[in-house]
Amino acid sequence: MKVGLFVTCLVDLMRPSIGFAALRLLEAAGCAVIVPATQTCCGQPGYNSGDRASALALARKVLGEFEACEYVIAPSGSCAGMIRTHYPDLFRDQPERERVDALCARTYELTDFLVNVMRFDGIKAIQKKSIKSNTYTYHDSCSGLRELNVKAQPRALLAQVPGLTLKEMDECETCCGFGGTFAVKYGDISTHIADRKCENIAKCGAEHGTEAVVLGDLGCMLNIEGRLRRRGDMKTQVLHVAEVLAGVAPA
Repeated sequence: MKVGLFVTCLVDLMRPSIGFAALRLLEAAGCAVIVPATQTCCGQPGYNSGDRASALALARKVLGEFEACEYVIAPSGSCAGMIRTHYPDLFRDQPERERVDALCARTYELTDFLVNVMRFDGIKAIQKKSIKSNTYTYHDSCSGLRELNVKAQPRALLAQVPGLTLKEMDECETCCGFGGTFAVKYGDISTHIADRKCENIAKCGAEHGTEAVVLGDLGCMLNIEGRLRRRGDMKTQVLHVAEVLAGVAPA
């Protein structure tokens, strides 16, 4: 099966270990993985800001780079959600609409693809090295949860990791305050929301001994980790679910 890995801008620039972890997982599941060297952005920042022209230009680039793949996989509910949920609107009056609809139907968030398409149950066999903590809590990122119904899939895969214990925090489905351009436009509100998320993470740690928060979207990761550190929490790890599943520690 020929699968295209859409690495995402933030993974490429901020935490490449997530991309390598996603690659490791897909190959372990039996996929032949293609990573187009020219890929950049899915167009979401422009789309969210009302700049449809630049978003459309980037979306056409994605279509050209990934159309030949049987599936397109992203380690991000946000980017996968942009392609699958919002490209139909972006291309609604464009000549590529049918081609885009076909691409959207083949686009998946990583854990959703591993669980619901590949039925992958080989996590234990690919654990490379232990992550420092083994008691985690999980934050459900908004785009993955609300646009793609990603909820049970990462938990089902995490349940396969040897020695891992998952403890649910309060309000695990509540936004972390990032929301792309929302965090820029409404900084004070975003900070308040992030503080509430950090408080729930800390409470879960105090009650259950959790040492890490795991999630599936790098935007949320950067926002939560940044706020935790500004609040003085230098201990709690913030990990992408692909890093944990593949046993790949962040660089």
